[in-house]
Amino acid sequence: MPLLEVQGLKKYFPVKQGILSRTIGHVRAVDGVSFTLDRGETLGLVGESGCGKTTLGRCILRLIEPTAGNIVFNGSNLSELGGQELRKARADFQIIFQDPFSSLDPRMSVGRIIAEPIRNHLHLSGSEIKNRVAYLMERVGLHPAEMNRYPHEFSGGQRQRIGIARALALDPLAIICDEPVSALDVSIQAQVINLLAQLQEELNLSYLFIAHDLSVVEHISDRVAVMYMGRIVEMTTDEELYQNPLHPYSQALMAAVPIPDPEISKAKILLEGDVPSLLNPPTGCNFHTRCPLRKEICTKQEPTLIDIGENHWVACHLFQESVMKSPLH
Repeated sequence: MPLLEVQGLKKYFPVKQGILSRTIGHVRAVDGVSFTLDRGETLGLVGESGCGKTTLGRCILRLIEPTAGNIVFNGSNLSELGGQELRKARADFQIIFQDPFSSLDPRMSVGRIIAEPIRNHLHLSGSEIKNRVAYLMERVGLHPAEMNRYPHEFSGGQRQRIGIARALALDPLAIICDEPVSALDVSIQAQVINLLAQLQEELNLSYLFIAHDLSVVEHISDRVAVMYMGRIVEMTTDEELYQNPLHPYSQALMAAVPIPDPEISKAKILLEGDVPSLLNPPTGCNFHTRCPLRKEICTKQEPTLIDIGENHWVACHLFQESVMKSPLH
């Protein structure tokens, strides 16, 4: 049984206009996403900015209320929980935010920031909380003597370590990492990624790792899901995706990843046009307006995410036709 199972998750934001604030349409930020996350696994979620990655992560935690769908975590349907039940469930499912500065209260010391979830969820004495905070700071590479300092006194990498310590405070089962290294220097990125990998191995954590940097996702992920305009278009193991991307959008993303060897040339795939509006998405496949391999059916019918073999899922009419013709289906 997977630790997390997301089924048909949707988040539509209403667009209002006029004096009476009438709803004239909806922005389909997340449009029917389904996936699973196993214990101790890292699922990378990649895609262009604005494709709905962060909204998806916040809907799973119900920091934003989803429009439709089910979120089953550790045997409990988070979509049906409320009040104290949801509060208790969140203790096992934490988040690391993208910006390591705005996600920390500048008026609170680092010790208070890390201790806050402990005070809210655990019945510990003051000395026990202080010892717990010191332990967490050491665990993420910070000195406990600095717990009385404030966020502005730390570097960007150190602030993100504070955010990681806060996420670990309640011994969670899973963490949503919302682009946790995108705001950091490249050298610091490697340190934080290595820290996350080490913590996962030691604590058997599960990660939903949201990022737009494909090289970072390749380093830490077991499986990767590619997202475009609120939908997952391809999902498979990291090795399979990087060696054999099948969806035209995935192929374009992989072609854009630089290779650190000047003697190796790489064919570029230039996509046509701009990303369509989420307020008025195209009919059929969302990607058909930019796809160099589009067919007539792509403009009329939305492809479904299907397993084409060896746990490789693709939402593309090119592969759905071949699967339907196969004697195994």
